[in-house]
Amino acid sequence: MLIHNSYFNGDVQSIGFERNGRRQTAGVIAKGEFHFGTDAPERMTIVSGELWVRLPGAEMRAFPAGTAFEVAAKSGFDVKAEAPVAYLCEFL
Repeated sequence: MLIHNSYFNGDVQSIGFERNGRRQTAGVIAKGEFHFGTDAPERMTIVSGELWVRLPGAEMRAFPAGTAFEVAAKSGFDVKAEAPVAYLCEFL
């Protein structure tokens, strides 16, 4: 079953699904700056574009297509997209 998610007035949209018993979302972040909270640990892989990310306790840094970062449960992270960015989020 596919689940459509829309956040920040439609500036972040994704399709949620389950694969091999794990929840995942594939989505797009429009140009802008956003804060995400996490309930479960996540791995975000950038599929297209470049996403600037500030993880807890760290400086903002760029993650280009083909790179990934992980975020702990019950935390959050800030992102900045200078152009649309496609991503895959895996809930660990």
